[in-house]
Amino acid sequence: MGSTFSILRQLRSSKDHLGTENGFAGNSLSLRGALGSDEHVLGPPNPDKDIAIAHYDFQSLNDHDLSFQKGDKLKILHENGDWWLAKSLVTGEEGYIPSTYVAKLDTLDVERWFFKHMSRKDAERLLLVPANKVGSFLIRESETTKGAFSLSIKDMVPGEGSVVKHYKIRSLDNGGFYIAPKVTFPSLQELVKYYSSYYKNTQKVAIKTLKEGSMEPEAFLQEANLMKQLQHDKLVRLYAVVTKEPILIVTEFMANGSLLDFLKTEDGNKLQLPRLIDMAAQIAEGMAYIEKKNYIHRDLRAANVLVSEALHCKIADFGLARIIDNEYTAQEGSKFPIKWTAPEAINFGTFSIKSDVWSFGILLTEIVTYGRVPYPGMSNPEVVRNLSRNYRMPCPDSCPYELYDLMLKCWRNHPEERPTFEYLQDTLEDFFIATERQYEDHPC
Repeated sequence: MGSTFSILRQLRSSKDHLGTENGFAGNSLSLRGALGSDEHVLGPPNPDKDIAIAHYDFQSLNDHDLSFQKGDKLKILHENGDWWLAKSLVTGEEGYIPSTYVAKLDTLDVERWFFKHMSRKDAERLLLVPANKVGSFLIRESETTKGAFSLSIKDMVPGEGSVVKHYKIRSLDNGGFYIAPKVTFPSLQELVKYYSSYYKNTQKVAIKTLKEGSMEPEAFLQEANLMKQLQHDKLVRLYAVVTKEPILIVTEFMANGSLLDFLKTEDGNKLQLPRLIDMAAQIAEGMAYIEKKNYIHRDLRAANVLVSEALHCKIADFGLARIIDNEYTAQEGSKFPIKWTAPEAINFGTFSIKSDVWSFGILLTEIVTYGRVPYPGMSNPEVVRNLSRNYRMPCPDSCPYELYDLMLKCWRNHPEERPTFEYLQDTLEDFFIATERQYEDHPC
């Protein structure tokens, strides 16, 4: 049943349905025709019983015919074979109309996604046309089971490309329909409405799973609980948690992956300084929120920042995050990324929001060097030894002095002398306003 619902998530709103903008209502694939004894009446008798809607324009061939345009409503006065006597509710005129050009409002034929007599093979041909997006779908009568229908949906399978998946829609004794027995509907319209409205704003999700032996389930779920408490536009959003084995955290999907990986790509390497500064400002904004909530991250680096398709940056990986009053002392034996960790945290295991500020300064070097490892050429022990001698990384190539000065503020020896994330956010957001002249005059 899981696979059924995963593909049903792809149902789109009506603008993506076949038979509308996708152009499959043409004469060569006419989906109209008399339903006869197999007519599906939706509910009790209603005022729409004899009302039809035009699916194509029709120009009268003689004085007895009735001209109409696509979308016009017509009242059916008499049915006789392929030509019906009708009255236009737009013009008030009467005449004969081709029945295959219209569909009654009280039948499935009026629905743009319904292709009554289409075969499975034709459905696949139709859906696989490049103009149709992933998630385009149609419903047709089942070729193998009388009274049942089939849902055909275009999907994308990694390694295979575009495919069409088919699902049986079964009928209930009371006239309803279902794909999964636990969710039933009085009509096909309600079935489509339910899934398309429920998922019309669906976006791809990322699933983080607990690898065996990597961390305790309790700690993994603690991360999920923390993400649930921290809700901000610059933090990766948590959608759901599956607490049964295998334990999963479902978060929003960020198309460009980690900031570290993205900076090393061809697109990332093309980013100019203003865009890089903007990314840094976004990260500072997210950390300012964490600062305000009295949390610490403890693992702030480019690898733990994710980038969307629109180049929006969001902080992720809260596995080491903690809520604090002032500072937090790590347990003996805890492991940390040395090159991003503040001296007081390395030497004494003491973490605070100010140690996150130190890490942010290191992250700035990653951004302006397009993902270069901090302290290039140094091992972790060498970094620790040099920091004890007040060593600081030199200004990276092509980095404005004002930005390097901000890094140095983040790397002050005394944590209380380091800036707040609110200050860092404000400074980076106004960076080019405040430093435009100096940036031109004093490249580092």
